Amino acid sequence: MSTGTTSEATPGTASPAEIRAFVLAALREMNYDTSEVDDDTPLGPAGADLESLALAELGVRVEERFGVRFEDDEAEQLGTMTVGRFGAAVADRLRAAAAGGPAGGPA
Repeated sequence: MSTGTTSEATPGTASPAEIRAFVLAALREMNYDTSEVDDDTPLGPAGADLESLALAELGVRVEERFGVRFEDDEAEQLGTMTVGRFGAAVADRLRAAAAGGPAGGPA
């Protein structure tokens, strides 16, 4: 699957703002309206309105771009996160990976 970006993040180098920009671009590519989306917008039905398959696709796109891992059961958790919290969680995983810890784990 192509995400429209070809660069890879070096572990620990992507800021929450960079991750947020990638998430918004991915949502637009997935045909979601991001005009009203900000850091406080939930990813799930109460906000950006991503359903389970879209949340899984977003997770895969983020995994491919930033080299982090989400467990299968975490897809439902993504729907309860805000855009800002999701970006911070991915940034935390990148920092952990750069420090020699696992890149996965609960968000």
